[in-house]
Amino acid sequence: MDTVKLSSGEFVPLEMHKARIVQRITLEPIEQRKRAIEEAGFNTFLLKNRHVFLDMLTDSGVNAMSIEQQAAMLLADDSYAGSETYYRLEQALMDFFGTRYFLPTHQGRAAENVLANSFIQPGLVALMNFHFTTTKALVTLRGGSVLELVSEAGLEIESDLPFKGDFDLASLNAEIERLGTDNIAFVRAEAGTNLIGGQPISMGNMRAVSAVCKEKGLLSVLDASLLADNLYFIKTREAGFADVDLATITRELGQLFDIIYFSARKLGCVRGGGIVTNNEELYKQMRGFVPLFEGFLTYGGMSVREMEALAVGLRETLDFDVISQTPIFVRALTEELTRKGVPTVTPAGGLGCHINAFKFLPHIKQSHYPAGALAAAVFLAGGIRGMERGTLSEQRNPDGSEPLAEMELLRLAFPKRVFSLSQVKYIADRVAWLFANRELVGGLRFVEEPPTLRFFFGRLEPLGNWPQQLVDAFRCDFGDSL
Repeated sequence: MDTVKLSSGEFVPLEMHKARIVQRITLEPIEQRKRAIEEAGFNTFLLKNRHVFLDMLTDSGVNAMSIEQQAAMLLADDSYAGSETYYRLEQALMDFFGTRYFLPTHQGRAAENVLANSFIQPGLVALMNFHFTTTKALVTLRGGSVLELVSEAGLEIESDLPFKGDFDLASLNAEIERLGTDNIAFVRAEAGTNLIGGQPISMGNMRAVSAVCKEKGLLSVLDASLLADNLYFIKTREAGFADVDLATITRELGQLFDIIYFSARKLGCVRGGGIVTNNEELYKQMRGFVPLFEGFLTYGGMSVREMEALAVGLRETLDFDVISQTPIFVRALTEELTRKGVPTVTPAGGLGCHINAFKFLPHIKQSHYPAGALAAAVFLAGGIRGMERGTLSEQRNPDGSEPLAEMELLRLAFPKRVFSLSQVKYIADRVAWLFANRELVGGLRFVEEPPTLRFFFGRLEPLGNWPQQLVDAFRCDFGDSL
């Protein structure tokens, strides 16, 4: 339902659902927002939700569930072992991916932990189109390393390339030849590259990557956490797929990759995750880590109520009107910000609208975390909580030096079926106001820096008094308005 237009010709994202349960939110005065971000160490992850007006930090576990999912939760069989709920979910995954074996985990990074413990050894390399933060951390924790092979065009922030998440196939083949297959743990494709703007990978590219892995005898892995958005883009952007049903696409993926894992917090709109495969040997190799880290094989750390809801959520993912909702709202905000002159990642991808902090705050050195400063400033300007996706999200090198990210992005994630069009317009207005006052925003520095995944719970402070200057400018322009 992404083709609905007003009679004026204007594109408007149309909600294909209605609200049946609501949650009250509060917009606090900017002075209170300033105190809140100070208490959080200028890290939006550490904000208390009571201070947040519109939470766009992530879509993990904060999506709106359907009434069918809520109804299914009443059917849950809460047996420790052999639960009927597990077998219903297993069948749903067999129908969805066409795979035979399923290992449940409590979320996506738990699945990554199982994969890392199963296949990463010191010195091995994991080849990826692009890394995700927890994926890389778990690989390096086991003594491995990550090599990113996304095409150079995929790193161009502004372009019209429809599939910026595609592997550079020439580089993939060259690196396999250089490293040797014995030194490669696996090849991982991320269907919807989180850290470069939610950009999709094409079906054609996934077919080619799979073929290379089969020819070379390499393990192929698909991170399907953002698959719902990626399916939308395959249907709407890739030649030859407009009339191919979503069930056919997902079942082909199940045959292309040796292992598929996912965060159900994104795929299926529940709290959980899992690993599927058609290979019995690989299943048995991974199986022992589930009761060790997660729980017994028939619940894997998931609530059985959530497992029932996931089975329904997977079926709903095959409904185009369901999966279109996030991409069309991301597109609407991206286009509105672009009209207002705000630099964004284009074309609009999945997951959220991504703002280019390099261009938004060109006066801030990258070592002073411009994307992190922008996240704090957007919260100050509108009570909107986004997530830094730049150098702050990287981890230091073994020698203590700091790698600078290839992109400095502020991600404004769209939890599925949560926000309204009026809220999107408010977001665009406050971000545009901040862009007009961007010279007031300064950088950040760490005062408490954890050695691993520092962006989750590290604390920072502003360089200078720029937060107060921003508050003063807001009051000058908006008066008593919140």
